[in-house]
Formats: sequence, C-alpha cells, structure tokens
Amino acid sequence: MSVEIKAPQFPESVADGTVATWHKAVGEPVARDELLVDIETDKIVLEVVAPADGKLEKILKNEGDVIEGEALLGLFSVGEVSLDQASPAKEAETAKSDVSENEEDLSDALSPAVRKMIAENNLDSKQIKGTGKGGRILKEDVVAFLSSTPASAKKDEEKQSATSKTVANDSSAGGIILPDEDRIEKRVPMTRLRARIAERLVEAQQEAAMLTTFNEVNMQPIMEMRKNYKDQFEKMHGVKLGFMSFFVRAATEALKRFPAVNASIDGNDIVYHSYFDIGVAVSTERGLVVPVLKDADKKGFGEIESQIIEYGKKAQDGKLSLEELTGGTFTISNGGTFGSLLSTPILNPPQTGILGMHSIQERPMAVDGEVKILPMMYLALTYDHRLIDGKTAVQFLIAIKSFIEDPARLLLEI
Repeated sequence: MSVEIKAPQFPESVADGTVATWHKAVGEPVARDELLVDIETDKIVLEVVAPADGKLEKILKNEGDVIEGEALLGLFSVGEVSLDQASPAKEAETAKSDVSENEEDLSDALSPAVRKMIAENNLDSKQIKGTGKGGRILKEDVVAFLSSTPASAKKDEEKQSATSKTVANDSSAGGIILPDEDRIEKRVPMTRLRARIAERLVEAQQEAAMLTTFNEVNMQPIMEMRKNYKDQFEKMHGVKLGFMSFFVRAATEALKRFPAVNASIDGNDIVYHSYFDIGVAVSTERGLVVPVLKDADKKGFGEIESQIIEYGKKAQDGKLSLEELTGGTFTISNGGTFGSLLSTPILNPPQTGILGMHSIQERPMAVDGEVKILPMMYLALTYDHRLIDGKTAVQFLIAIKSFIEDPARLLLEI
C-alpha cells in the first residue's frame, strides 16, 4: 500500500521551506518513525519521519526544491521489510564495487548534497566513514570529517588540489607556473536561516529608529552570591547558577516598571503586553536563533537556568520547535561569551528593546573616595526611539544595573 509523504503544516510566520536532505534512498528499507527527510525553513529544520515500516517508493521533491506547507514530497510503500536487507541502490553499489573501486562508483550512493559538500571541500569520499545504511555517507558524516581533520591537513589538501588543477608548463618561461595559493575563492549559497537573519537585520535598521544607550555594572555582588550558594543551588536544581538567570529576572522586573520597553509597534498602533516573554539569543553553526522563555516573570532561578541549558542543547542539535522560537517581547544577547567588550545590538522586530551583555573585566573604580579593582561589565540597551524616549531607556538600564548590583531586590521584588 502506498501512502503520501507530505511536509508538515507551516505556521503563518513561515511562508515556505526547502528540502534540505533526503536521508533514505528509493527502495531502502525503513523502520517506523525513522528519519526520511529534513525540511529547512527560515527558523528551524523540520524532520519528516516514516509513517510505518516499509520502503521509500518515490521522491517527488529533490534536495534544494522550495516547497510550501503540506507539499507532497514522495510516496512510501507500507509493508513488512527486513531492515538488514540491501536496497536496490545498495545492491547496485555492491555490484559496482566488485568491478571497480573508483570514485564514480562510490558517488552513485551519495545524495546530491553530500556530493556537493565533498566537491566543494576537495575531499576524497573513500576517506569518509559513512554511518548510513550499508555505510552510506550522510551529510553529517562529511561535517564530522571536516571537523575532525586537522586544519593544516585540510589546507594541504586544498593546496594540492588547486596546484594539480592549475599548474602548467610555461614554454616561454621555460619553467612551471604555480598558482597563487592565498587567493582561492569558494562560493556557497546562504542557508535559509542565514538569509532570513540578514533580511530581518536590514528590516530592523530600515524601519526602526534605533538608538543605543550604555552603562556599566559591578558584577561582584552576584559573583559572591554564586560563590556562596553554587553548591546548594546545583544540588537543589540540578544545574549550575549562571549569570543569565540574574539578567532575565532583572529584565522582567525592569520591564514591569517601564512597559513601553516591553511593547511592540504594529502599524500605527502600540501593543502593550501584560506578559514577559524573554528571548535569549543563542549562536549556532547555522546562525543566530532566539528561543523564548515564556512567562519569565513566573519562573525561578533554577527553572530559568534549566530552560536556557535545554534551549542551548536543542539549538546546537537543530531541534528547537517553532513554538519555542515564536514570540518574545524583549531579547537579551550575551556577546561576552565570545569576548565582546562593547557592542550595539540590533533590535529583533517587532520588539522595541534588546539588552546586550558583554565581557567581565577587572577595572579600577572609584568607590567612596577610594580606588578599588572591581569586575565590571558594560551593558548596552538598543531601543526603538519611535516609542521609547531617551529618559525611559536610561532609567530602564539603570533599573537593571540596580538589580544586578543589589540582587536581594530581585528576591524581594522592590
């Protein structure tokens, strides 16, 4: 019995998607709930799994094709299969390997995306260990090979490949012309996520009247609190006490006092939100994503830390759901994890405010007429000047500073 394999229904915020990777070949035995194909949208990668045991009968949308929600991707033949049996593609591959072990034979078993990655990186597919059925090389196998190969070895391979393609005898000079090894170019298309990020950043700069105000905060009080209670906190909540939970709580308390920073602009209307959904920017190999802590004002420090860690793992594995990435009334971005000392973060539309955290540095500070060495962090608040005036922005940032420098206020909500 044949059944249709369709793409998931996309939410209103996602117009279309791209077929990223087919993980199964036509005729290959597949177990129920086994991954068939990845669909990449401008927010996340969606997985389409097998509806039952059977075989992939036909592929109707190839890798790179742009599709809409619930688009027909292929046909699936339902029935009992032996997962140990070889598919027609594998049988053909085995037969070819008996005759010849050249690269062309091996490439027949590779998906277009895998062949493209191998060609772009000048790799030898025989050196890559495949983890797919029958040893088939998957996209993630190529990525793993690239990450495990020493940079110097990869550079040598690229140089050798470039040299072999361009070195020629120059009869007029009576010698050999070598290529300029430092001027090699590689052109690759943007992922949908990267393209969407670029589009939103440009949109924010064109539509919002962005302005950034700065302040600095003494991190010693919460550093001492972490030192005193880190063991008890981890024992109680199962996670370490980080800085982000303090800033999330400080932001929610400040937003309660300055509702314009928690609002958004919709045309000529101002939308004030009675809830506090805090987006936490996370950097991944595919680009920046912003999972949202829903109702952050109702969460304790332990719950905030646990959810941030969970989101971080999901982001790296590409497992964040659309619901986890949707919404948000305010965003926090921590460039300090990468060593940033100062920056001007860009708004995440339609939000009207984003807080930038930075590196902690010990600096000499004047305290009560004395010079003390304190761990200081620069804070940056970028805001939409169409809605928020300078006075409100400065007072909002000072409120966050006061909560961080006197964390007891967070617990007392004063």
